[in-house]
Amino acid sequence: MALAFASTALSSHLFSARCNGEIPRNSFAVRLTRSLVPGQAARVKATKGVSSVCEPLPPDRPLWFPGSTPPEWLDGSLPGDFGFDPLGLGSDPELLRWFAQAELMHSRWAMLAVAGILIPEWLESLELIDDFNWYDAGSREYFADPITLFIVQLALMGWVEGRRWADYIKPGCVDIDLKLPHKENPKPDVGYPGGFWFDPMMWGRGSPEPVMVLRTKEIKNGRLAMLAFVGFCFQAVYTGEGPLENLSAHIADPGHCNIFMAFSSH
Repeated sequence: MALAFASTALSSHLFSARCNGEIPRNSFAVRLTRSLVPGQAARVKATKGVSSVCEPLPPDRPLWFPGSTPPEWLDGSLPGDFGFDPLGLGSDPELLRWFAQAELMHSRWAMLAVAGILIPEWLESLELIDDFNWYDAGSREYFADPITLFIVQLALMGWVEGRRWADYIKPGCVDIDLKLPHKENPKPDVGYPGGFWFDPMMWGRGSPEPVMVLRTKEIKNGRLAMLAFVGFCFQAVYTGEGPLENLSAHIADPGHCNIFMAFSSH
């Protein structure tokens, strides 16, 4: 899904540079412009950065539109590749690699966000917690003032994201796995650190085909979570209630409590 997070990659990648500190000759914006204009850039497959532990999908894999022909740069080697890139944003291998990582990170954050919204609201319905509203959580009082929380979060997230960016530039340079004698640790894929801390059951280090299945499930659930979070935001704006409250109201009276009534009442 090269199109899914093109805008995020655009805003982030403009600040990137090579490991030696030099700015790339062709900036991100220039390469993107070339990829959008037919004939401006060579159409090549995204073979750089493809996982060595995943089994590429077969040519007859399911596509976003049955009977369509996928672009040649979407060759089934990336998890969740259903041949969708109508604007050709992923024709550049480096851009496609960046888009894949951007979507993966946003998917994981969205899954955490959806869980952080649904679980507390469910616990509130069981009267295990009181007065939960995810959309006004930023106005609540916590153990520290907002400025302190912001600075601490900025420092911690900056350190983590810096490490992740270093691993993206030079895969394998950020290895935090346990070092055991007479055991060679596998080289982690970018975006999939694995090892003892992130994959203690070693599910992501099996045979190539199951690994691709697991990664595809992750990205599909992440895409669904991103859509769900957008829906939660609209629900909060138009109804002032949480998603489970809206679901209960819709089940009780689907003819009046639905998206059409919400829009027509504002």
